[in-house]
Amino acid sequence: MLATLRRMHTPRGWLAVAACALVGLVLIPLLHGALPPASPFAVSDRVIALLGKFCCYALTAVALDLIWGFTGMLSLGHGVFFALGGYAMGMYLLLAIGKQGVYRSNLPDFMVFLDWKELPWFWHGFHNFFFAIFAALWVPGLLAYVFGYFAFRSRIRGVYFSIITQALTYALMLLFFRNDTGLGGNNGLTDFKQIYGWPLALAATKRMLYVSAAAALLVSYLLCRYIVTGKAGRVLRAVRDSESRVMFLGYDPRKYKLFAWTFSAVLCGLAGALYVPQVGIINPSELQPSNSIEMAIWAAVGGRGTLVGAALGAFVVNGAKSWFTVALPELWLFVLGALFIVVTLFMPDGLLGAAAKLLDRRAPKPAAPAGKGA
Repeated sequence: MLATLRRMHTPRGWLAVAACALVGLVLIPLLHGALPPASPFAVSDRVIALLGKFCCYALTAVALDLIWGFTGMLSLGHGVFFALGGYAMGMYLLLAIGKQGVYRSNLPDFMVFLDWKELPWFWHGFHNFFFAIFAALWVPGLLAYVFGYFAFRSRIRGVYFSIITQALTYALMLLFFRNDTGLGGNNGLTDFKQIYGWPLALAATKRMLYVSAAAALLVSYLLCRYIVTGKAGRVLRAVRDSESRVMFLGYDPRKYKLFAWTFSAVLCGLAGALYVPQVGIINPSELQPSNSIEMAIWAAVGGRGTLVGAALGAFVVNGAKSWFTVALPELWLFVLGALFIVVTLFMPDGLLGAAAKLLDRRAPKPAAPAGKGA
C-alpha cells in the first residue's frame, strides 16, 4: 500500500479519523439546533435525514469492505442482511402504532386488509424495542453463519461465491414479495409513527436518529479496524492472497472467513435497523440484486481494503445519486456505470488511493546522501 495510506493504519491515524468523526457527530446536530434558519451555516431537517441515511450506507460499505477488501470474498448479496435488519425494526415500528392505524386494530393494517385474525408466530416479541434491536443483529448473523458454514465447507470461492450470494438475495426477494409471508408483500412495512415513544416527525427525533447512525458507523469502523490490524486481520489478508498456503501453515481459513462473514452480516443488519426509521419504509425492493451490486460499487469507488475508503465511497456515490436523481434522473444509471468503469480501469485503489498517489507525488523527495556522486 502507498506510504500515505499506510500512515492512516497507525493508532494515530485511527485517532485522527475518530476525532474527525466525533466533531461531525456533535457539530452538525448543534448547528442544526442552535443557529437560526436564515443562517448560511444552518443545517435543514432534510440534510440531517440525508446524512443519517448516508451513515447507514457507509456502515454497510465498511462491513462489505471487511470481507472483500481484507478477505477477498466479493459478496453480491449483502442487501439481504441489510433488509433483514430493516424488517426487524419495521416490525417493531408497525406494532408501536397500536390502534392508531386506519382500521383501529391491534393488528397491522395490511393484516386486517388481508383478513388475518392474529399475529404470525414470528411477530411475537417485536412489541419490545430491545428485542427488535437484538433480532436485527442475530437474524442476519444466523443466516450468514449457516450460509457461510456450508459455502466455506464446500470450498466455494471467487466468482462462484459472488454468484451464489446474488442468488440468495434474489430468492429472498421473491419470497418477501408474497403476501402470505406476513411481511406486507410488495408494499412492505410503512406508515410508522413513533420509535420508543418519540414521534418520528419531530426534528429532535431526526437528530437523534442521525446521531445514532453516526455513532454506530464510528464504533463499527473502530471495531473493524481493531480486527484487521490484529492477528485475525493478518490471517484474513493471507487468506485473500493465498488460501492454500494458509492451510499449509496450520491455520483453518474457514474459521476466519466464517467469523468475518458473520460479523459483516451483523453490521449490515444494524445498518438496516437504523435506516428504516429515517426513511419510513422497508419493502422487498431493498433485496434487489442491483442494491447489493451498488454496495460493492461504494467500496470500490472509495478504495477497498481501507475501511475508511469504503465509507467515503458510500458518501460520494450516494451524494451524487441524490443530486442526479433530482436534477437529471435519466442520466444517473449511466453515470454510475461510467464511474465504476473509470475507477476499475484508472483508479484501482479508489478515490482514497488516487489521493494518496497525488500526495506522494507532491511530497518532497529525500536528498541523496552526501558523498554519493555520479
